[in-house]
Amino acid sequence: MKGKMKVAEMPKARQIVLVERDIPQLNADELLIRLEYVGICGSDLHFYEDGRLGNWVAEEPLVLGHEPGGVVAEIGSGVTGFAVGDRVALEPGVPCGVCETCKKGTYNLCKRMSFMAIPKERAGVFSEYCAHPANMCYKLPDHVSTLEGALMEPLAVGLHALDLADVKVGQSAVVLGCGCIGLVTIMALKAAGVDEIYAVDVIPKRLEKAKEVGALQVFDGKKENVTDIIQTLSRGGTDHVFETAGTEFTTLQSAKLVGNAGVVTIIGMCSDPEVKVDLGSLSEKEGTLKTIFRYRNLYPMAIKLVSQGKMDLSSIVSHEFSLDEISKAIAYNINNKDDVIKAVIKM
Repeated sequence: MKGKMKVAEMPKARQIVLVERDIPQLNADELLIRLEYVGICGSDLHFYEDGRLGNWVAEEPLVLGHEPGGVVAEIGSGVTGFAVGDRVALEPGVPCGVCETCKKGTYNLCKRMSFMAIPKERAGVFSEYCAHPANMCYKLPDHVSTLEGALMEPLAVGLHALDLADVKVGQSAVVLGCGCIGLVTIMALKAAGVDEIYAVDVIPKRLEKAKEVGALQVFDGKKENVTDIIQTLSRGGTDHVFETAGTEFTTLQSAKLVGNAGVVTIIGMCSDPEVKVDLGSLSEKEGTLKTIFRYRNLYPMAIKLVSQGKMDLSSIVSHEFSLDEISKAIAYNINNKDDVIKAVIKM
C-alpha cells in the first residue's frame, strides 16, 4: 500500500509533534496493520517527562506507543493464515528467535530484542499504520474488540507476574498501585482463584475501580497505615505482594507487607534504574524477591481469558483521545492523575 500516514513523534522530552511519513512497505513475513487503538502506558509518560526509562535514554526522536490493536490492511508475500480485515492484537517485542535465550523460550530476555517505542530498537505505534511480523500478530475472536486487543499487552504483564510468582488458588495478595497494570494484576489474580486481594493507591477513582474488578479491600496510602493493617494478618502479611507503581516508596514498603516465606514481585519500573530495597525486612521473613521483564508466550492465554469473559478489559478505560489530540492526551495523563485510570488513542 502506498501513501502517507500521520505519526506522533517525540523530538525531545516534553514535546510531541505530528509528522507525515510514508506508509511502511512490507517485508515478506510482515502484515500491514491499520491501527485502531493504542494504549498510553506509564512508560510512555516516563519517556515524555524524563527522556528516559530505566537504562533506556531517548537521544534521538522517538515514536512512543506499544499497546496496539488493529486490522490487517495488507499481507506480506510469505505470510499465510491471515486475511485482509482480520482484527489483531500485536505483541510489541520482536526477538531474534535464534539465540540460546530464544531457543529456551525466554525470548523476552533476548539481547537482540526489537521492542516498540524503545530507543534504537523499533518505532512505536502512535501512528495510523505499522508493519509488524505476522508471527507476533494474534487474531481476535469476533466478540473481542480491537480496544481489548490493545490492552492484551498490559494484561500479559500481569499474567507473567503471577506465573513467575507461582501464585496458587486460595492464597492472598497485596497489589501496590491501581493504575492499568495494578488493575489487570487484580483481574489476573481473581481469574487464578485468589479472592483475598488488598489494593493500595492514593487516588480514590483508582481504588473504586480496584474494588470493582475484584479487590476484597482497598486502602488509601495517604490516609491509612497500610503496613500496620496488613501486618496484623495471621502470617504477618500476605502470601504475595505485587509492586506495580514503580516508585521507591512502594518498593521499600513491599518487604514490610509480605508474610513469612512470601513472595514480593516487582512489576513497576522506575525512571531511575537504581532504587532502595528493604532486604532486612524481607530476609527476616525468609521472603523471596522476584522481578519480571515484560512477558513471554502469553498473548494466546490473555486473548482466551478475555474471550471467555474472565475479565473485562474495556472497563478500565477511562479516556479516549484521537491521534490529532496526542499532545493533549499525554499532558492530560500527566496533569490529571486523579482522573485517569487508563487512556487510549483511538485512531
